[in-house]
Amino acid sequence: MPWTVRLQLRALEAGVDATQRRDGTINRFLFSLLADRQAPANPARPDALGVRSVDVTVDASTAVRARVYFSSAETEPSPRPVIVYFHGGGFTYFSAATRPYDALCRTICRETGAVVMSVSYRLAPEHRFPAAYDDGEAALRYLATTGLPAEITVRADLARCFLAGDSAGANIAHHVAQRWTAAATPPPIRLAGLLILAAYFGGVDRTESELALEGVAPIVNLRRSDFWWKAFLPEGADRNHPAAHVTGEAGPEPELPEAFPPAMVVVGGLGPLQDYGRQYAAMLRRKGKEVRVVEFPDAVHAFYFFPVLPDTGKLVAEIKAFVGSIGPEPVA
Repeated sequence: MPWTVRLQLRALEAGVDATQRRDGTINRFLFSLLADRQAPANPARPDALGVRSVDVTVDASTAVRARVYFSSAETEPSPRPVIVYFHGGGFTYFSAATRPYDALCRTICRETGAVVMSVSYRLAPEHRFPAAYDDGEAALRYLATTGLPAEITVRADLARCFLAGDSAGANIAHHVAQRWTAAATPPPIRLAGLLILAAYFGGVDRTESELALEGVAPIVNLRRSDFWWKAFLPEGADRNHPAAHVTGEAGPEPELPEAFPPAMVVVGGLGPLQDYGRQYAAMLRRKGKEVRVVEFPDAVHAFYFFPVLPDTGKLVAEIKAFVGSIGPEPVA
């Protein structure tokens, strides 16, 4: 791993540790100074990739916002697929404007040709479960009722809507997909696929990868993870709560509606959450769902923050292939 990446990972860890208070709250002002540089939207002029972005309010009652990316360099007149992205951060940190997420969503937009909506959902502990899931549904309702902002000059194919997320955002993507398909929501939105990157699920019993990589892997360790779950879950709940534990080892498996979409599950071989990713994929298969597991044996958690890492480019290529493999017609 390049020394520059190691240094950035250490800085992020220091920022997280310095801002987690003993009472379970977070010093957000300090975190913004230490570890959360923000990127502005660029609605008027495309960036070097030919991508423009617009900030929108998806729910006025909660002030939840999203950043919508679209490629203005393409001349393809056909409607574009839509990827609704949920950032990671243990439910407690970051936003759509956080620089690594802004850069990642721009790259995904450019490489896939999709319209990407990155949601700045409400953060814990100020907003516990189920606020983040509610905000994810609100983003889909916004698309269904309002459509794309007027500044966006391309058409969206809402019958090819993908939910994507990394870490805690992958958890949100799963639960929003489960809710949306269970509600039998009418068109125009059809969930065509799930992109699950380094999923943040949990359980009271530690997994082998959590124990084996404790003190070795960056970002996610047991102490930080316990802080994040305590901040997000309802007061008094443990990690076997259905929001955290979805794979059936410590309780009933989730009910997945027939319309629950096919998934691509990305697993990093040097990430403590890797066992949860594989367990999640196995659960989907037991439920009869289509799932593709993509493994990066040498990838740490949040490797996609760093474009210099070869696995980041490979991940974007896998995302492009997955999105391109699913057409506008419902999957049989």
